[in-house]
Amino acid sequence: MKVSDAEILIVPGYTNSGPDHWQTRWEGKLSTARRVEQAEWSKPVRDDWVARVAEEVNAATKPVVLVGHSLGVPAIVHAIPEMKKKVAGAFLVAPPDVSNPEIRPKHLMTFGPYPRLTLPFPSLLIASRNDPFGKYVHAEDIANAWGSFLIDAGE
Repeated sequence: MKVSDAEILIVPGYTNSGPDHWQTRWEGKLSTARRVEQAEWSKPVRDDWVARVAEEVNAATKPVVLVGHSLGVPAIVHAIPEMKKKVAGAFLVAPPDVSNPEIRPKHLMTFGPYPRLTLPFPSLLIASRNDPFGKYVHAEDIANAWGSFLIDAGE
């Protein structure tokens, strides 16, 4: 599939992705990429974020490739039941452990727990070994549950 054959939906995490973030650069470079905007970036509400992801997927006129980072990952996964079958694949980076009671800020826990289901589309999950929001072993666990191909990004 060529970039022009898909709508690439960028799904940032907590506090959005700033001008130097890799997601912002991809959005600027990829002609069919656009950001899923959230009403509230610094005080995320799970139901609102999930609804926005599902709305954007369902409004797409081409197959969708989802590019989620951090809190964007659980927003994507929780939106799956509301999505029409338009998703061609997902690139999921740095999924936070939203079930960990040590996560800060605490309201991020409202995005957990992650569903334990095989994703209905191909996916790559990229995780590092020194992410303060999610241990690598957590990423391995959810990648296995989802049937995602796991890529070790190192430290």
